Amino acid sequence: MIVFMKLLRTAISMRGRHGAGLMRRFSRGLGLGLLLVVLANTGIVASALAKEAVPVAADPVLEARVMKLSAELRCLVCQNQTIADSHSGLAVDLRDQVRLMMAKGQSDDEIRAYMTARYGDFVLYKPPFKPTTAVLWVAPPVLLVGALAGLFLLLRARQRTKPEAFDADTPEGDIDELTDPPTNPLSPSAARATRNGPQP
Repeated sequence: MIVFMKLLRTAISMRGRHGAGLMRRFSRGLGLGLLLVVLANTGIVASALAKEAVPVAADPVLEARVMKLSAELRCLVCQNQTIADSHSGLAVDLRDQVRLMMAKGQSDDEIRAYMTARYGDFVLYKPPFKPTTAVLWVAPPVLLVGALAGLFLLLRARQRTKPEAFDADTPEGDIDELTDPPTNPLSPSAARATRNGPQP
C-alpha cells in the first residue's frame, strides 16, 4: 500500500507525458490488484459457507412428515424460527432426531411428548394453554387492548382541546415577556437606575 501511495504521489507531481503514462500504469496495476483481492476473497468466502448436503429421508412421505412436525418445534438457538426453517447445528440435530424417531415408527404425539419432556414447553412453537404458559397467551391481547385504549383517550383529549392550544403563533406581548430579562432589585445596575432616576 505504501508503494502504491509513493507511485501515486510521483505520478501526480510529474507533469507532461511521462506523468500521464505512469498514472495509466499505476491505475492498471491498482485495478488488477483490487480484482485479485476480490477474487481471492470470493473463493475464501465461498469455501467458508460451503456445508455438507442436508440428509433427506429416502421416503418422500416420511420427509414430508418430518418437515411438517419440524414446523411445530422451535429452534432453541434461534428462538424465533422453527427447526424446519433454522440452519443452526442444534436445529439440524433435532430434525435428524425427529427423522430417526419417525423411522422407528413413533407417532407425532409421542415425538412432541419426548421433545417437551426433554426441552420443556418452550420447544413447542405454539405452546399449550396452561397456568405456566398463560402469560404467553394473555399478555399480547391485553397489551394490544391497553395500547388502543390509550390511543383512543389521547385522541379524544386532543379533540376536546381548543384549537388555540395548537397554534404556533405567539402574540407579540408574550414574546416581549419571554425575551426581556427580569430585573433583579439587588443587582448594582438596578440599584443605580432607581437612585438616579430614568436615563434620558
